[in-house]
Amino acid sequence: MSDQTLTVSELSVVIRASLEQAMPYGVWVEGEVQGISRSRNGHVYFELIEPSETPGAPPIAALSVVLFRDARDRVNRLLKRHGDPIRMTDGVQIRIQGMVDYYPPTGRIQLRMSAIDPTYTLGVIAAEREALMRKLADAGRLRVNARYDLPPVPQRIGIVTSLGSAAHADITTVFEQSLHSFTLVEVDTAVQGAGAEVQIAAAVSAAGDAAVDVIVVARGGGSKTDLAVFDHEMVAEAIADAPVPVFTGIGHDIDRSVADEVAHTAHTTPTAAAQAIVALVDEWLSRLAAREADVAHHARRALDRAADRVAGHRRRVARSATSAIGRARDRLAKASAQVRRDTIRTESTAQTHLNRSAARLALAGRHGLRAAELRLASAAARTRALDPAVALARGWSITRGPDGSVIRSAADAKPGAELVTTIVDGTIASTITASEAAGAPDDG
Repeated sequence: MSDQTLTVSELSVVIRASLEQAMPYGVWVEGEVQGISRSRNGHVYFELIEPSETPGAPPIAALSVVLFRDARDRVNRLLKRHGDPIRMTDGVQIRIQGMVDYYPPTGRIQLRMSAIDPTYTLGVIAAEREALMRKLADAGRLRVNARYDLPPVPQRIGIVTSLGSAAHADITTVFEQSLHSFTLVEVDTAVQGAGAEVQIAAAVSAAGDAAVDVIVVARGGGSKTDLAVFDHEMVAEAIADAPVPVFTGIGHDIDRSVADEVAHTAHTTPTAAAQAIVALVDEWLSRLAAREADVAHHARRALDRAADRVAGHRRRVARSATSAIGRARDRLAKASAQVRRDTIRTESTAQTHLNRSAARLALAGRHGLRAAELRLASAAARTRALDPAVALARGWSITRGPDGSVIRSAADAKPGAELVTTIVDGTIASTITASEAAGAPDDG
């Protein structure tokens, strides 16, 4: 046994030298990124873990990794040459190269990262996606959401995305510019990174419970690792279980995510998803306008046919009225002629009767006049015979008492009364001295 005693720093040198001797060219290591952080000076720190197969259990192993700024620039250039397919974030499976190093100040072994294999991460993502697709297909879950009929006029829209993001702004802009009345039920959620799948699944369920017509699950573009959360089983199951049609608007133009495959309708961008909903309303309004135009067209045709029928009836009525008026005029003319003939006959008969009556009246008048004249002459003769003047002319006289009354009896002449006697040529006044009635006895 050696009595040599090393200081901590001397032992650190030995450890570092041993590691460099054992792995002089570095080593490739695969694992899952966890606890990544980026310092202000451009260095990146994280742990590369080998996760346990038991959910929630601690990792089987962990290794500290540091990516210094100069090496980070090289790694970024490499990723750009591959089209930036991945972004190192928590939960991403990566295969990296680096030197195993011992850091004396903390006594920690770490890996100084110098390169990355993008194809490894993409392969893992593709393999996991393929396995999940097979699982969903075997369970009959791929087209479950597609069984729903799209509402003809969706107005209450559930939006599942990161509020305040570009995707959120694009969606709201489309709905605001549509000039239609939409109600947006917005559910905020993370759309990338470790644990984002739990938030997205919960957000889809919350939107489905809000009595919406359609749910839009959206995010903008990003690397394959950024979008890998939409290949997660929890997100796929939440979409399949949604009670209404789900539209996806995930910003990638090449590959379709598992969420796209499970959704009712997949769109390449959030804007396209929102525009598809607006298009449903536009199409419905267009169909309504077309129906309105059809109704108006048929109504005009019906009115035109009715107008033609009315015009035909009017012409027939006019012809019938003209014919009836003509017949009525003929009948009136015949009746008028008959009336004139009857009037002439009646007038002639009446004139004959009148002439006869007039003749009879004239004859009767003459007879009556002659008889009246005879009666008048007789009455005149009688009147003349009774005229006092005639009697006076024959020698008769009329004596009146003082009161002018005719003295008819000797008894009316009282002695001493003054009498006036009228004769043919004048009057004689006398005073009664005595009167004697005819046939009275002689006193002496």
